[in-house]
Amino acid sequence: MDRRHFLGAAGATVAGLAAYGPAPAAAAGTGATTAPAAGPDRVPGAPRSADDFPFAEATIAELQDAMAAGRTSARGLAEAYLGRIAAIDRAGPTLRSVIEENPDALAIAAERDAERRAGRVRGPLHGIPVLLKDNVDTGDRMLTTAGSLALAGRPAPRDAFLVERLREAGAVLLGKTNLSEWANFRSTRSSSGWSGRGGQTRNPYVLDRSPCGSSSGSGVAIAANLAAVAVGTETDGSIVCPSSANGLVGVKPTLGLVSRSGIVPIAHSQDTAGPMTRTVRDAAVLLSVLASGGADPRDGATRAAQRHVVADYAAGLDAGALRGARIGVAREFGGFHPGVDAVFDAAVRALRDAGAVLVDDVKLPTRGKFDAGEFELLLWEFKADLNAYLAARGETAAVRSLAAVIAFNERERAREMPYFGQELLERAQKKTSLADPAYRRTLARNRRQAGAEGIDAMLARHRLDAVVAPTGGPAWTIDLVNGDHFGGGFSSASAVAGYPHVTVPAGLVHELPVGVSFFAGAWTERRLLRYAYAFEQATTARRAPRFLPTVGAAADA
Repeated sequence: MDRRHFLGAAGATVAGLAAYGPAPAAAAGTGATTAPAAGPDRVPGAPRSADDFPFAEATIAELQDAMAAGRTSARGLAEAYLGRIAAIDRAGPTLRSVIEENPDALAIAAERDAERRAGRVRGPLHGIPVLLKDNVDTGDRMLTTAGSLALAGRPAPRDAFLVERLREAGAVLLGKTNLSEWANFRSTRSSSGWSGRGGQTRNPYVLDRSPCGSSSGSGVAIAANLAAVAVGTETDGSIVCPSSANGLVGVKPTLGLVSRSGIVPIAHSQDTAGPMTRTVRDAAVLLSVLASGGADPRDGATRAAQRHVVADYAAGLDAGALRGARIGVAREFGGFHPGVDAVFDAAVRALRDAGAVLVDDVKLPTRGKFDAGEFELLLWEFKADLNAYLAARGETAAVRSLAAVIAFNERERAREMPYFGQELLERAQKKTSLADPAYRRTLARNRRQAGAEGIDAMLARHRLDAVVAPTGGPAWTIDLVNGDHFGGGFSSASAVAGYPHVTVPAGLVHELPVGVSFFAGAWTERRLLRYAYAFEQATTARRAPRFLPTVGAAADA
């Protein structure tokens, strides 16, 4: 089952897509719209934001061109984005997507400018403002809390491995983004995008709608043009769901392609970090940096990845990449909303028009078989992995174990649990160690059923290059009393198998965007990005948000 479902049955969160802008007439009775076709690389048909922000919808390449031409600087970019955070994240629509700004951002930007003047440009991220999810360690003056007040004391002792990669690439770390607390592994009634430290993040397309999670702030911030790109993390759905729900491209890489050391964990068998961006090319550029640097001694999973790493994932992007590609259409992950089905049907037509050879209505042979096992594995690994992470934080963490986190929440119930509890933390605390034979059997079975007997078998049976499915539904109304209301979509098979998954904006349902997923076997990021890019260029479905107060507000205005 998708993480949205097992956490509905046992407690988690995932969701649908969001983006807004002019589009043609809706399919009758569905509320669905699809974007008109358009031209070249910056998703040319997409308008810039409705406001007058000078860098609205700007790509990494456009920002680099502006700095190279002297029209702006790294410091100028950082100041502009920080000003926008103040204007619409702290005030105005009050998105609450950025949990903390980096007090050193302007100084870092000035250093990058000095390097550029001296003739040194480190690469495509030189001087580019980047936001990090607040479960990624930075050994600077920013905190790393996973949204929990229990960790809101001192900064982490060192950078996560991926942060080292970003700094070496010349990125300007602008700040940290809000998230579903503990990456949405706390309660069966949680609200995506709510944390004790950051409050409730709001969807920028329709402000009373959920941003999905757990990388809620990263999704909202990039959709609202609060930075150029962001890093999210996923265990099951936590990159692709908020990317879909906020009209973004999201990439969940193969397990081990991007190091997890220095990231507050849920489960090492599924956790990964990945890009959340407005275009496929920007996602490819960011992934190239995140996957660089060789094997991380602190994350053994990165050793196996080294023979699969592509130095430049953006180099092979081609608007004609779908010609002749054999693509499976997984309709079984739809059927939960007529508007989503209409958008997905239009996406399938776009794939055919782009030259793909379609195999319709393919089935995942093991769908549903690994659901219960996945949830139990997350409980097992969360206890072991969080205890190890907190121990490594040493004196920088006021709590040193999952048990201490639970006790902290009880003491701080008014601040930490005003809306929902911590049932998942308590269930995890009761789990045995990872030496338990039952854990090992469950892990082996789940990997086999999701991977070799699942996605791999589907691909082999139909001789497919990739499969497409609806990522999720339109974002639901924020509900702090009852929690999230998930519809359907795809994420779990790729998450449990540890395989890559890319989501791309596909259309709109009642002013809320929905995405289409591309997935395949291990280490196929380059192929999936090529297909996603060709689809993006053919459909140009990304639209900038207009910060509507509720669905229908535009028609009523």
